[in-house]
Amino acid sequence: MFDCVALVGATGAVGRIVLDQLHARKFPMRKLRLLASARSAGTQVRYGDEMLTVELMEPSAFEGVDLVIASTPDEVSAEFTPWAVKAGAIVVDESAYWRMDPTVPLIVPEVNPEAVDGHQGVIASPNCSTTQMVVALAPLHKAVGIRRVIVSTYQATSGAGLAGNVELESSTRASLDGQAHSPETFQHPIGFNLIPQIGSEKHLGYTSEEMKMVHETQKILGDDSIQVCPTAVRVPVAIGHSESILVETREPITAAKARELWEAADGITVVDDLDSKSYPMPRDCDGKDDVFIGRIRQDISSENGIAFWCVSDNLRKGAATNAVQIAELLAKKHLPAVG
Repeated sequence: MFDCVALVGATGAVGRIVLDQLHARKFPMRKLRLLASARSAGTQVRYGDEMLTVELMEPSAFEGVDLVIASTPDEVSAEFTPWAVKAGAIVVDESAYWRMDPTVPLIVPEVNPEAVDGHQGVIASPNCSTTQMVVALAPLHKAVGIRRVIVSTYQATSGAGLAGNVELESSTRASLDGQAHSPETFQHPIGFNLIPQIGSEKHLGYTSEEMKMVHETQKILGDDSIQVCPTAVRVPVAIGHSESILVETREPITAAKARELWEAADGITVVDDLDSKSYPMPRDCDGKDDVFIGRIRQDISSENGIAFWCVSDNLRKGAATNAVQIAELLAKKHLPAVG
């Protein structure tokens, strides 16, 4: 059991789900503290039947804290994480800042839980679009190896934070009313639209969001030879990222065998019956922690190919749930019971 856990970013969309998960999963801790910038300090936030007051995040705030779970922008993580580690805490960080640091494990508990043993005070949780994809890829990679992945994402507006969903609503209303809409969060109006750009230009015409999927997948699966060709698209859906994935395996595998592997895997629910129009959709996966897989089929254009559709709640498994699961690994492996 942890004596003291701190949550940084409790007032955000992901932070509130972390709070719900800590309470629902009966996370082993004696005390919970909420930390934030001066703008949010003093805010009252509900935790179960309690109301907790958000405290100012400063170096002294981490004294006596065993574990920090954080959902903040990259620049905030870069500032506070050294404070927390210096104070003796372990940080589970959801920002992108530490993910590709070679000294920082990047963990999805269903995929590489053993990596938690290599931490030096910081553990990173992957990008939401990467997380659901590697949960789906891992059983295939373990069974027959993966050579190449082609993925197109259909990413919800909540991936851009609370402001993303506010803009989805205002943009949709403007379209319905025949009014112009000036976007602030996205590059173009998102109402009744698709935007094939998430992040800035990064490498050879690929965006930062797309390159995260390349590098994070290789790091989590422990195989830099896996080739990933991603296209990331923002869609007018509030919650739930969807992905169309084509995997080229190193050894042949049938669609039936792939389905069998997914049905046996932790954290995966298979919903796959085309005749009954049964397959994962964002509205059905909202509020659920699993990764959902359907439309499983052989690639008819090449050998050793499996195509499938993958959906997950990006605020839960894509962010909050994964971070809490990492914290649960730490609770089991790293800290003895207090007192």
